[in-house]
Amino acid sequence: MRQLARILGEFLTWVVIALMIGLTVVVVSAVIYRKMGASLSWYDEIAGVLLAWITYYGAALAALKRSHIGFDDVLLSLPLQARKIAVLFAEALVILFFVLLAWSGLEVLSILQGESLVSLTWVPVALTQSIIPIGAILFIVAELLSFPDYWRDVMAGRSLVHPPLAHETVDEGTRP
Repeated sequence: MRQLARILGEFLTWVVIALMIGLTVVVVSAVIYRKMGASLSWYDEIAGVLLAWITYYGAALAALKRSHIGFDDVLLSLPLQARKIAVLFAEALVILFFVLLAWSGLEVLSILQGESLVSLTWVPVALTQSIIPIGAILFIVAELLSFPDYWRDVMAGRSLVHPPLAHETVDEGTRP
């Protein structure tokens, strides 16, 4: 699972980097064109789509690294049995939310069939909105791949938010 997580992490990292470079090129081009007195008609739509894609792919990458918002201190202060229940319950809620998001995203795609962007009529809206179910599925996969290490760390009382200080001893199985 760790190997799959590494591969997914590399993939998501490069996708996010490529999208950020693409958004930067679009924004810089739009500024240059605007300074020359000619606005790009498609800039706003494409920049918004790229930003949404960065958000979804970045969220999946954060989930894979367990870097999304969490309440580590509260969780670790619970007794072990309550901590187990809380982790499983929270994980189930997160996965349920993203299953519903993926399902809703697929519904949106079916409704948008045949629609195209206003400024670039050759680009289907379904393509731009496909990030909703894709991002949700990637988030679920990232959660599942990162769960075993997360479970091990939380059950051992190790914080993901506050890594051990340099002078503290660290078990060999601890993530950096």
